[in-house]
Amino acid sequence: MMCLDLLKSNITYERRITILPIERQNRIKELLQKNKSMKITELSSKLSVSEMTIHRDLKPLVDEGFVIKTFGGVTLSNKGDYSTGNHCIYCHQNINDKLSFRLVLNNNNIEITCCSHCGLLRFLQIKKEVNQVICQDFLRLTTINAKTAFFVIDTTLDLGCCQPQVLPFEYKEHAQKFVKGFSGIVSTFDEAVKFVYDGMHSSNE
Repeated sequence: MMCLDLLKSNITYERRITILPIERQNRIKELLQKNKSMKITELSSKLSVSEMTIHRDLKPLVDEGFVIKTFGGVTLSNKGDYSTGNHCIYCHQNINDKLSFRLVLNNNNIEITCCSHCGLLRFLQIKKEVNQVICQDFLRLTTINAKTAFFVIDTTLDLGCCQPQVLPFEYKEHAQKFVKGFSGIVSTFDEAVKFVYDGMHSSNE
């Protein structure tokens, strides 16, 4: 009986180590299309591999734009979510991936806006439903936590999107250097939310 158990254990182990990265990546895609957002620990448990292996498997998916890394997890991107349109949830303009702003909700659904301006206004509308707020650093194009970011407001650089423009930066010194060249105001997340809200409120009076 012990020999049989050992044989079964070895077979399970053999199957586990023969799974190719591409097979795991396809499985990750399936899981994310179903769940929209998952923690690295969840993927590690479901695929029976280490978290380091999950990080390696995710890299090509991040590079191709299928998913975006979040804090301790991963989220299906607009490209990967075939059920999501390419229009801003707030103003309905076309979405530019470089400026896009993502709201990860408590139910794991994701709302995408065309820019930080619309993202902050949408956040105000549904903030009790929001779990994470994600955007891209304007200079470095890396995924950052919007709540700890610094925003340049009302810059003279016209990107042809919603006004007043709100550009996110991970580091305050980068935002300050940008302002020296293109003017604007450096603000925190909460200050930027208040600025766009006051701006919209005053324009409707």
